Amino acid sequence: MNMDYKSLSSISVSDIESLGISTHHAATLHHRLTELIGIHGADAPATWQSITTNILNPQLPFSFHQMLYYGCFKDYGPDPPAWLPDPKTVSLTNVGRLLERRGKEFLGSAYKDPITSFTDFHKFSLSNPEVYWKTVLDEINISFSKPPECILSENLSEDGSSSYPSGRWLPGASVNPALNCLNLKGKRSLNDTVIIWRDELQDDLPLQRMTLEELRQEVWLVAYALESLGLEKGSAIAIDMPMNCKSVVIYLAIVLAGYVVVSIADSFAAREISTRLKISNAKVIFTQDLILRGDKALPLYSRIVEAQSPTAIVIPTSGSGFSMKLRNGDFSWCDFLERVSKIKGKEFIAAEQPVETFTNILFSSGTTGDPKAIPWTNITPLKAAADAWCHLDIREGDVVSWPTNLGWMMGPWLVYASLLNGASMALYNGSPLGSGFAKFVQVLKAKLAAIMAPRSSRN
Repeated sequence: MNMDYKSLSSISVSDIESLGISTHHAATLHHRLTELIGIHGADAPATWQSITTNILNPQLPFSFHQMLYYGCFKDYGPDPPAWLPDPKTVSLTNVGRLLERRGKEFLGSAYKDPITSFTDFHKFSLSNPEVYWKTVLDEINISFSKPPECILSENLSEDGSSSYPSGRWLPGASVNPALNCLNLKGKRSLNDTVIIWRDELQDDLPLQRMTLEELRQEVWLVAYALESLGLEKGSAIAIDMPMNCKSVVIYLAIVLAGYVVVSIADSFAAREISTRLKISNAKVIFTQDLILRGDKALPLYSRIVEAQSPTAIVIPTSGSGFSMKLRNGDFSWCDFLERVSKIKGKEFIAAEQPVETFTNILFSSGTTGDPKAIPWTNITPLKAAADAWCHLDIREGDVVSWPTNLGWMMGPWLVYASLLNGASMALYNGSPLGSGFAKFVQVLKAKLAAIMAPRSSRN
């Protein structure tokens, strides 16, 4: 909590003016602030809620927003609220709707409403993991090929010791998280948009879209092509690509077919790539010839070659040509898919595996030494989706954008947080630091009503 700010009642016109606001405007803002303090007091949550509604707007300097926020919560404590929902808004959230349906079942006569009882519900979720986690997994429609024996088991051996010190989650269950991403669930249809994207420097072109049916067919084809390589199930397969539509398809296909994704950030140099390939013992790597950023073409496949990678499957950056000759044993993307082109459109039978099975190997940054392998099991995607459902309120029909890469945990998180919750993911193939990404988000929001109109009419 920043204690250097004045309390709301101590803020003067000159304080506001010092932030670059004109004298006349500063006086008007100060007058409004004084009126609100007279109604709500100088340090109540209701004061901040009224300030955000009646005073603040995007045109005012961010420093002014900070002045009023820290002034309002100056003596509140170390964790002041940043957002105070109204009852109507709360009733539209995932948690709010759940509590309105089942609040009395969870909390008995102590239940009042979603806002008043939220703290009690949080305590309930911690002390009743069996009830809470079964409820959340049901809410996001997770389908197990073999259901769990329970939610959490101590799994003690005969001598009282345990190989799972914190308990064993979903013991006995088998699942394929990629299959759950591709399943029809809730009101989702095959024609629903699941990926929306735009390439850098294409601000004037329409957004590109992929439906659930198109995603399923592309993932199935890549999964069949992977099987044609003759790799043992559980083999590690690396992805070193920008996070775009193809890399998402590849990621899901690897998991669907029962292999393990090795996530490598596309910004790494050859030495860093080599280290991660050796640690994971990757058998194959998917990569891209070049990365286009503005007017620059950054090499990627050449770094893979320098890293002495295993067999590479290389996607051309544009057209069908490559900037350098492929190594003997490497495949172009086209040749890789051609191996199974005759069965395009045929459903791939997912590899359903125990929940302890690894599906993804990520890595620490390596800034303090060698990177540390961080394995994800079949349970991790479910936790990612559950956190998105609860904490980010992601639900069916939403569009989720998060500038990231599959080499960092937020990349796989975005895949599961959106698709397992029936939402769409929005991918910007370029730098998020310029105006292009801002325009992408702006246009996406403007187009959202049109894109999702059929769904909103069904809700």
